[in-house]
Amino acid sequence: MPSPDDFYSDSQRKIQAEHDSVNLADAVVAAIVSDEIQEEQIEFISARDYFFLSTVNAQGEPTVSYKGGSVGMVQIVSTTKIVFPNYDGNGMFYSMGNTNETGKVGMLFIDMETPLRVRLQGTASLSTDVDLMSRFPGANMVVEVDVDSVFYNCARYIHKHKRVETSKYLPNDKGEQPFPAWKRIDMLQGVLQPKDIGKAELEGGSISIDQYNEKVQRGDS
Repeated sequence: MPSPDDFYSDSQRKIQAEHDSVNLADAVVAAIVSDEIQEEQIEFISARDYFFLSTVNAQGEPTVSYKGGSVGMVQIVSTTKIVFPNYDGNGMFYSMGNTNETGKVGMLFIDMETPLRVRLQGTASLSTDVDLMSRFPGANMVVEVDVDSVFYNCARYIHKHKRVETSKYLPNDKGEQPFPAWKRIDMLQGVLQPKDIGKAELEGGSISIDQYNEKVQRGDS
């Protein structure tokens, strides 16, 4: 278990002092923060099919990204290490670039129906190791995360939501997935990755940005 002084930054300590919550903050660390994933947290994380990933670049600029997949998309290697896949996206590799640059990630696992959430902070690296990649058909790389801290987070302000359906774009067990509508946008046809060149014509032809936006508004993107 990390000590409160190691867990909190000077700025966090300053604000705690201003709000007379130093003792409370210390007690929270002692009660819920660990440097290993606990058994019940393993079960919870392993049952998620999405999470939110926070990364930061070398200039300290943060970003947060939704990561969706199949149930069990985050695999527990040990109580101090997890792995998860990165799937085909828009070619920006924004979160992956940040991860490769600074290695620091924050992960939020959340169940909107219960509700319940677990936060995990870690030191991450990117891998294309054959054995790791074989765990996640359709992935273009795998992220390995060494756990720095993990803890339950208060669910008091989580609005309950009901799950509707799984995304049709998830890779199947062969790594295959439907061609997304945004890759049919006419202005992008000349800059798509080589693997996607020419596929728009096979999927009904190219579309304008306005047509794509209409699809987005209908939930058909």
